[in-house]
Amino acid sequence: MRKLWLSGLLLFISVLGACSNNQDSSRPDEKTDRKDELILAIGGETDEGFDPTTGWGMYGSPLFQSTLLTYDKDFSIQNDLAANLEVSSDGLQYTVEIRDDVKFSDGEPLTSEDVAFTFETAKNSGSVIDLSNLNEVETSGDYAVKFTLKQPDSTFSTRLATIGIVPKHAYDDNYNENPIGSGPYQMVQWSRGQQLIVESNPHYYGTQPKFKKLTFLFLEEDATLAAAKAGEVDVAAITPSFAKQDVAGMRLERMDTVDNRGIVFPYVKTGGHTKDGAPVGNDVTADPTIRKAIDIGIDRKALVDGILDGFGTPAYSVADNLPWWNPETAVTDNQLEKAQKMLTDAGWIENEDGVREKDHLKAAFTLLYPAGDEIRQSLSIAVAEQIKELGIKVKTEGKSWSDLGNLMYSNPVMMGWGSHDPLEMYNIHSSQTRGEGFYNVNYYSNPAADDYMEKAMRSTTQEEANMYWQKAQWDGKTGFSSKGDTPWVWLVNLQHIYLVNDDLDIGDQKLQPHGHGWPITDFIEQWHWK
Repeated sequence: MRKLWLSGLLLFISVLGACSNNQDSSRPDEKTDRKDELILAIGGETDEGFDPTTGWGMYGSPLFQSTLLTYDKDFSIQNDLAANLEVSSDGLQYTVEIRDDVKFSDGEPLTSEDVAFTFETAKNSGSVIDLSNLNEVETSGDYAVKFTLKQPDSTFSTRLATIGIVPKHAYDDNYNENPIGSGPYQMVQWSRGQQLIVESNPHYYGTQPKFKKLTFLFLEEDATLAAAKAGEVDVAAITPSFAKQDVAGMRLERMDTVDNRGIVFPYVKTGGHTKDGAPVGNDVTADPTIRKAIDIGIDRKALVDGILDGFGTPAYSVADNLPWWNPETAVTDNQLEKAQKMLTDAGWIENEDGVREKDHLKAAFTLLYPAGDEIRQSLSIAVAEQIKELGIKVKTEGKSWSDLGNLMYSNPVMMGWGSHDPLEMYNIHSSQTRGEGFYNVNYYSNPAADDYMEKAMRSTTQEEANMYWQKAQWDGKTGFSSKGDTPWVWLVNLQHIYLVNDDLDIGDQKLQPHGHGWPITDFIEQWHWK
């Protein structure tokens, strides 16, 4: 996300000036004057633009486009553009009948050709969208599409629920900056680093939004709070450090998420290398006793209270509280004495410096975090201090993402994940993804967990898939959760915090994903004045 403080500040000043000239700044009058529009400062803009074939909408609503399927607030799959969906008994074919009454915002009809074009473009984009298992997309008439997979994949429905459909007739190299879609809103103006103005799409087939115009301001944190205090925004995303300030006319909304932070520990001993030559493995963290002692010794509530000012929850997995999470895997933490005994029993004995050693190997490592990320830096420092009580010496160090790309296979790293797609759980734990970019950077491998995940992927019902995802975490004997191999020590789930105009009803929100995109807009067509 771009951080253009100066331009954002200038825009903010201009907004204040314009508003002071044209309208009373008291909130009751704002409600009357702006009943058909909202001003939002809910995070930064996307550098890549608004093209779903390269990732726009993966972590929230595509806003300009609509999808074949959608998740409701309980994460049940519902039809959106799709009128009907049939999955073959072998799980290889998804046949979708689409609505015949949908138009793009330019008035052109949306047909099966657009759906096929979208998925073929996304597959060939080389972006973060993983459609490698998609073998073929075929159209049948104007309103039916058949997707044929190379292997059964229960997570494919998530791709149908997250990839917004783009128009074949209006797609070019500049589409990301001038999107046309069939979603609830259409773009009017995008001034990079400053603001985005959208208006409701008159051709939208769903419930027409109550608000005809939305203005997204891209402000730095201080300017966002100032705008909220001045009554110039209706919704503002703020950080925990600002959350305890009272803002007249606005209420605080805290939303639970799977926007998690945790430590990924090298799972294998030193000696290996990636195909690009980066070192793999760490002799200290390859010992399961080290990882498990840290896991139960950490005080997660103290991290939530101390680092997040209470705006978060303890984390136990990459997907807490989602349907594929196994709640039995929640660990009892802050057990320092038990963790210390565990280490002693395993032969890790404190030396004269208070650092444990085993076979002349010191229990010490460097915990890396992305430089410039204050929350991850603070979490790293706090964790290092807590771990010190166990006799484990931890040095913390911030690195660029480029440097982390080389060092993350041999050093513990403060990472963050969290999406509405169980494929993410597969990617960070499967033996098949070891060393693939930021997936499974610790080279974790467990044949039993792999088998469960493969069965989850090949399941033809979501219920069956969820059962296998949960067993992969812990089946009573093994798994990749805290009760099993503990390749990760999950720490916290952030809460997303917003100041919301007291008169604005944004309805119930579902568990939010990682902070990319604008997940709060997921149900924005339902927002209304009270």
